[in-house]
Amino acid sequence: MKITPARFRLAVQAGFALFCLYVGYRFVLFLDWVSGRTELFTPKPGAVEGFLPISALLGLRKFLATGLWDRAHPAGLTIFLAILAMAFLLRKGFCGYVCPVGLLSGLLERAGRRLGLAKVPPRFIDLPLRSLKFLFLGAFLFPVLTMDGRSLDAFLRSPFNVTSDARMLDFFLSPSATALLVIGVLIALSLVIRNFWCRCLCPYGALLGLAAWVGPVHVTRDADTCVGCGKCTARCPAAIEVEKKETVTSPECMGCAECIGACPVRGCLAFTVLGRKRIPWASVGAGVILVLLIARIWAGYAGNWDSAMPQEMLRRFYTLGAM
Repeated sequence: MKITPARFRLAVQAGFALFCLYVGYRFVLFLDWVSGRTELFTPKPGAVEGFLPISALLGLRKFLATGLWDRAHPAGLTIFLAILAMAFLLRKGFCGYVCPVGLLSGLLERAGRRLGLAKVPPRFIDLPLRSLKFLFLGAFLFPVLTMDGRSLDAFLRSPFNVTSDARMLDFFLSPSATALLVIGVLIALSLVIRNFWCRCLCPYGALLGLAAWVGPVHVTRDADTCVGCGKCTARCPAAIEVEKKETVTSPECMGCAECIGACPVRGCLAFTVLGRKRIPWASVGAGVILVLLIARIWAGYAGNWDSAMPQEMLRRFYTLGAM
């Protein structure tokens, strides 16, 4: 079987999805110990903090102001910085290869295409829709940037923040009727509007898109060899008009390389660094994995992965804040 960009991407996404399920299972075991359902201690998996971007953003704000690493969710800050670096160096590689919501969004898009439902709205509708995620990003950034140092420190140390991962898990395991209704609407919209969540609503993706926009890696098109077939544009999950651009700088680009895989002309489309040096199409996906591995190894040596909070204090925090 030939390894295509689409198959490679799906394999990496599936691998990370399985890893997320394993992390969730370990976190449930940790919460069993916290709640007293078992006396067998299971350490909290640091990777679960990757699902707390707002807490990580607050931790980054504190680090920039004081030089002190967040001790409540040290792994969360490590992962957040790794993802920002990844976005700058490798487009929105996190969205294209790692994010489990991105995987679900992509599967819904494929289902919508097969059903003949998935469309890109007209530009006068699509542009305002895609702008929504930047408005949501601003709504998250404003309180973070305007919060005074004392309030910031108090929030980071609070039981509410320390145990935010437990409430996040509870949301996924026991969603309310309202949450289920919202999820159902999002699923329906994702079937009829291509990659609706990622393209229109995700504030995390908006932030990463801004980092990718100024990054050195882009898809470039050789106009002299291009036959104008439009297959690249049709295949792009972000609905970027690749066939009309010599360099794809759009903040929507996830570095998935599916446009490269769809192109019938060998060498017409390629990833380039600073618009000059060509790199293999698998470089972004492989680079995403490498960045996360380096971040994990560094954090382990630097003591910026596992919380140093004593076990009994940790149990008391979770009992007060979430259980």
